[in-house]
Amino acid sequence: MSEHIILPEGSLEKQTTTLNLGPTHPATHGVFQNILEMDGERVMKATSTVGYIHRAFEKIAERRPLYQITPLTDRLNYCSSPINNMGWHLTCEKLLGVQTPKRVDYLRIIIMELARISDHLICNSIVGVDTGAFTGFLYVMQYRELIYEIYEEVCGSRLTTNIGRIGGFERNFTNTAFEKLEKFLAEYPKTLKEFENLLTRNRIFMERTIGCGPISAERALNYGFTGPNLRASGVDYDVRIHSPYSSYEDFDFTIPVGTTGDCYDRFLVRNQEMWQSIEIIKQAYQKVQEFKGAEAEVYHADVPAYYLPKKADVYTKMEALIYHFKIIMGETEMPVGEVYHSVEGGNGELGFYLISDGGRTPYRLHFRRPCFIYYQAYPEIIKGSMLSDAIITMSSLNLIAGELDA
Repeated sequence: MSEHIILPEGSLEKQTTTLNLGPTHPATHGVFQNILEMDGERVMKATSTVGYIHRAFEKIAERRPLYQITPLTDRLNYCSSPINNMGWHLTCEKLLGVQTPKRVDYLRIIIMELARISDHLICNSIVGVDTGAFTGFLYVMQYRELIYEIYEEVCGSRLTTNIGRIGGFERNFTNTAFEKLEKFLAEYPKTLKEFENLLTRNRIFMERTIGCGPISAERALNYGFTGPNLRASGVDYDVRIHSPYSSYEDFDFTIPVGTTGDCYDRFLVRNQEMWQSIEIIKQAYQKVQEFKGAEAEVYHADVPAYYLPKKADVYTKMEALIYHFKIIMGETEMPVGEVYHSVEGGNGELGFYLISDGGRTPYRLHFRRPCFIYYQAYPEIIKGSMLSDAIITMSSLNLIAGELDA
């Protein structure tokens, strides 16, 4: 449809076009609708629509015991779902006062950093695709598959993992999982370097991304940006450093920071974060190998009221049978309390605000989804840009539809 804008007397009439970008266009990488007012190919105004996949996660969670909420978190940012799982478990442990063993913390860090790499390689390779370069996407996808194979060996799932439990993991890591991890650590750095060589100094890629979709540090902070999108604007905020969890304080790593907050800076920041994640995983794996004997068999905390006992114990011990029954039937009451816990997700600060009134399910639960915040800024960021730049900007912000509605 077209509409006429009446300009001052003596001026020629100017015509703009209303264009629906999404919600089913493949270039939007998800169920996003943006109603654009276009002057030719230039975006004059954008109106974003939220709500196409509203699934009421928060209200569903208020009718579920704690451990049954974990699969709901998978469906937020499904490109790095293990981080969502771990963030929820850490929130529960904060409410319950659970102290996890160091080996559990280090195993969690390995999984979370693998998830971060998986998230970033998808985001950056898709930015390459949206600028016309498909080769890098195909090249790095094989290592996302290897990461998924590690997940599969640890928990049996790949994309929506439901990985881990309150207090740790459901089983110890197998030798096969560690062998696949060693293979990833040995091979992926070379591939990442080649991926950077394909794009980082590529003249076409630079011209398409430099100056595209910028946001200043002040505006990013005002909107509530976190994660790589904030760091690309020049603010060195990282939850792993500012509010350490899961023993991140035991590791040495730096926070990559950009300057202009455009698509190119966001690309560079995510690439550098992948290098940092590789180093964190190496450190964590080394720490895990230092545990010997009985300590090497520890993979969960002592929380019998929330951690399913071994099946052999259920068949032979009354206490284990009682715990098993209460957990499965959702009859374990949680302490009264109000907690907030956040983790550094693949695309920003993922937080869980949990209120308990002492019942068996949360009285109130709110998910802080970083993409929901980025999407509020999207119309401002793309105003005045070309339509093709609006597509790249959406990819560069790493907007995941699963995080918009909760």
